[in-house]
Amino acid sequence: MGRGKEGQEVSFRGIIKGRWPGWSHNQLERANQMDGIINVKKEAGMTSHDVVFKLRKILGTKKIGHGGTLDPDVVGVLPIAVGKATRMVEFMQDEGKIYEGEITLGFSTTTEDASGDVVERTPVEAPLDVAEVDRIIAQMVGEIEQVPPMYSAVKVNGRKLYEYARAGEEVERPVRQVTIYDFTRTSEISYEEGLARFCFRVKCSKGTYIRTLSVDLGQKLGYAAHMSHLTRTSAAGLSLDDALTLEEVAEKVAQGDLSFLHPLEIGTGDLEKVELTAEEVGEVQVGRFIPVESEARELAAFYHGRLVAILEKRDNLYKPRKVFLIESVIQ
Repeated sequence: MGRGKEGQEVSFRGIIKGRWPGWSHNQLERANQMDGIINVKKEAGMTSHDVVFKLRKILGTKKIGHGGTLDPDVVGVLPIAVGKATRMVEFMQDEGKIYEGEITLGFSTTTEDASGDVVERTPVEAPLDVAEVDRIIAQMVGEIEQVPPMYSAVKVNGRKLYEYARAGEEVERPVRQVTIYDFTRTSEISYEEGLARFCFRVKCSKGTYIRTLSVDLGQKLGYAAHMSHLTRTSAAGLSLDDALTLEEVAEKVAQGDLSFLHPLEIGTGDLEKVELTAEEVGEVQVGRFIPVESEARELAAFYHGRLVAILEKRDNLYKPRKVFLIESVIQ
């Protein structure tokens, strides 16, 4: 719900359907064809599903999805796809993400972050060798194996791991391969009452648990550890500097301002881009394979800056996997 000009409550679903007198015809037309990507700043205490649920009410549409789950305690960029852009969600999730956070050495927790109960204490009684810390951090860059935390949404035998954890049950967890593109200490190491803390920045692939990365780093340094703070600063090519809170999105909607919607082209993220000719666009639109000089498994195909399709490699040709531009471009 929002506030009208006289302070009355206004249904955002009503706004989209045209019952908001402050909107022009063009604004209403655009709202009824709402497609795009929203750069939402998720605040602490909310799940990613909470954000989607609230945005459905704000925007008056059910066709919404998010581009990468964030834990409730984590603040930061949550890309939201609306309308036709929901077909880009899987590619938005594939793109590398950037986080800034803090690691605390000295005790571990049940959840691997600051919200859990203490499991083990290993007091830090002497200053750490800074060069050794940085050397071990550097060793963790590249493809690594992770065992997801018990308090996570990874499913084992049809149940989420956190369901086992809450029931006090242990279960064998699958080992997963993830990629750490960059991992850097970004602050001095501080010491207080048997604890050591420092900040970091990491760019990683989808499926990476930064909590687990923090715990694993602590183990390599010889200490129990946990992730004490985390912010996602970038995802799907969107930056935290430009992100809007749900309240800010709601205010813009109430004013008839949909400028927060980014074009779905942003969702192509790290995919290799290729420009098609008008003839190739026509071939792709009817599902035909086309030759493209590339070794990439998937390509984002464009025509004059507009996303035509996502192409998938099949032998020496590329097949349209998802087509977005359906109108003819041949003059």
